[in-house]
Amino acid sequence: MRSFLKPLLTIAAMALGITAVVPMPAWALVELNVNKGNVEPLPIAITDFQGGDALGAQISQIVTADLKRSGLFAPIDKSAFIEKITNPDAAPRFEDWKVINAQALVTGSVSKEADGRIRAQYRLWDTFAGQQMAGEQFFANDANQRRVAHIIADAIYERLTGEKGYFDTRVVFIDESGAKNARKKRLAIMDQDGANVRYLSDGKSIVLTPRFSPNRQEITYMSYESGQPRVYLLQIETGQRELVGNFPGMTFAPRFSPDGQKVIMSLLRDDGNSNIFAMDLRSRSTTRLTNSIAIDTSPSYSPDGSKVVFTSDRGGRAQIYVMGADGSGQTRISFGDGVYSTPVWSPRGDLIAFTKQTGGEFQIGVMKTDGSGERILSSGFQQEGPTWAPNGRVLMFFRDSAGGPKLVSVDLTGRNEQSIPTANFASDPAWSPLLE
Repeated sequence: MRSFLKPLLTIAAMALGITAVVPMPAWALVELNVNKGNVEPLPIAITDFQGGDALGAQISQIVTADLKRSGLFAPIDKSAFIEKITNPDAAPRFEDWKVINAQALVTGSVSKEADGRIRAQYRLWDTFAGQQMAGEQFFANDANQRRVAHIIADAIYERLTGEKGYFDTRVVFIDESGAKNARKKRLAIMDQDGANVRYLSDGKSIVLTPRFSPNRQEITYMSYESGQPRVYLLQIETGQRELVGNFPGMTFAPRFSPDGQKVIMSLLRDDGNSNIFAMDLRSRSTTRLTNSIAIDTSPSYSPDGSKVVFTSDRGGRAQIYVMGADGSGQTRISFGDGVYSTPVWSPRGDLIAFTKQTGGEFQIGVMKTDGSGERILSSGFQQEGPTWAPNGRVLMFFRDSAGGPKLVSVDLTGRNEQSIPTANFASDPAWSPLLE
């Protein structure tokens, strides 16, 4: 059960006439190996969910958009459908779906319960094997209709790829509006597809670098409301806020540790050097991790909390370094041309994403944790700040275009780049873990 919204959203796998989840037989034809270098999108048919008036079509549209945006699925145009599904609980005519090359089929229904909740159920079919692969039922109030669709998309993604999805997530970012020389910056949060935008600050003070806590209900960010950058913790749902610490000098790039018990950041001292410090959020004690005459900044923990990646210009220009969480064993891992910044460890632990400036371009790339295997996923004018989807398969970043920054996502192949719709300019995205 997803406890985070338990009062609002109850999820239950049901028998749906066969079983809640029917394992796909070993000889079934549908498979999607996301670890291959070049993944051909899987043709999938997603029918409008029956009942619920327009709600059934809306849920189908959201599921379709989620799967298509991943780049791993090719939803088939509904005009090509031969069979009209009238009973989503009955087995479809598989031949009608095979002839349009729908290797997987999604059917479903939506209804209103007596207590006012909606009930949404889906079935996932392997059309070539003639088998149901999965089926689940969900209950939600009206405010969580879109979440139901994202959860269904996640379930389909996981069943067909073997990996967790990332659609039932949120992104916190900086909403930017107004003239370029008087830009209003507000802390904002939205669904990963750009819907349900909510503002978390009023724009009276500049806010920067929001980052999610592992507990999903809290973010850390910087604010200039006192005239100096200060690090705050904000409870997303209640709006309760507290100052992390009143540090002398400038504070940069705060991030949580994986257990949510610490915040790691870069502090600028009067001597002009910035070093990396970790603060225990319970005791408020601070530990200095680097002691360099250079600029050390942009720290990010590994998923197990044992290591930290950061940037330093101690070698003459900004490069990527890795050290133990206690500051030990500081080792340079990047040796490419250009200037590296904003490194962030993948939630899978296998890669580090970064921004690289070289040859007049800004590049978003990834490398292995020892610095090998560097790959550039996107190049452009003034783009930076990568953040990982919780399954470690997709990155989001921001890019300057037509007068201001906009959000963009790209998968690890570099071929599936998507613009994220926002009402205003947007920067500094940070992806949440999966909601619960």
